[in-house]
Amino acid sequence: MTEWTKLLPIKVLVTGGDGQVAHDLVLLGEQDNHFEFICLGLSALDVTSPDAIQQALDRYMPDYVVNTAAFNNVDAAEHEPERSFCVNRDAVKSLAVECGALSIPLIHLSTDHLFDGHYASGYSEDDDVSPLGVFGESKRQGEDLLRQYQPKHIILRVSWVFSARGDNYLLRTLENARKQAAIETADDRQGCPTSATDVGRVILAMIKQLENGADAWGTYHYCGAEVTTRYRFTEAILAAAGQYEALKTIDLVPVPSRALHVEVERPASSVLKCKKLLSTFGIRQRPWRSELVAVLRQIYQKDT
Repeated sequence: MTEWTKLLPIKVLVTGGDGQVAHDLVLLGEQDNHFEFICLGLSALDVTSPDAIQQALDRYMPDYVVNTAAFNNVDAAEHEPERSFCVNRDAVKSLAVECGALSIPLIHLSTDHLFDGHYASGYSEDDDVSPLGVFGESKRQGEDLLRQYQPKHIILRVSWVFSARGDNYLLRTLENARKQAAIETADDRQGCPTSATDVGRVILAMIKQLENGADAWGTYHYCGAEVTTRYRFTEAILAAAGQYEALKTIDLVPVPSRALHVEVERPASSVLKCKKLLSTFGIRQRPWRSELVAVLRQIYQKDT
């Protein structure tokens, strides 16, 4: 790869600016003078409106668009399929069409929910997708339309994302642990937790290499290093948080997923293989345990 020689900041427009990945991506980017970010939440850019997308691109003329906007509520998607497909499929098509017309590369966040989870060893980018519910199917169709309308794209599938803000498993676990003496959690679902900050790191690294001429468009997987279960991840959350506060939970109960009575089945295995990202971009996975410690530090420093 050629030495970094970009003189002017790379202008990056981020959709879904209210979300956890967008927030952490911009925080990282602001520490790097190679980048200039325009981060637009739903009130500033309605991605379901093709006209709004066109106007935003014409106004800001970014070098790259990073789409983090999504309808991510897996259970709610079953009751609101129109909304799920509107955001996760139709909006992606509109972004792809408009970015394609202006030759603006589009980086799009996707999900492990494209897979049914039957491969305990994990999934590579070439494995067939088989979503279990509306959410996964809407994301699958969004990916297909992106490939069709904008060849200069990166699809980055991530799993089990957590951060110090938003709605995620880490924060829900902490909320429950402050109220409940016992928590039940699945011991038959495995995956690799991934911090939103780590996802942001990967996106920035990919953009720099694309700017330096890397012809590496396509689909990639990223997740934190070390496979674990929901039970073990919860155990790690409670142990680390216990260094900061006395939690009410004293009993963590492992149960099968079916006992949790969720509306939509989740993949039994959400493990994503990340060899393609390493071999193409040289980006290595970071241990999720160290990322968890860093995120909890953020949470408790914010609360003090």
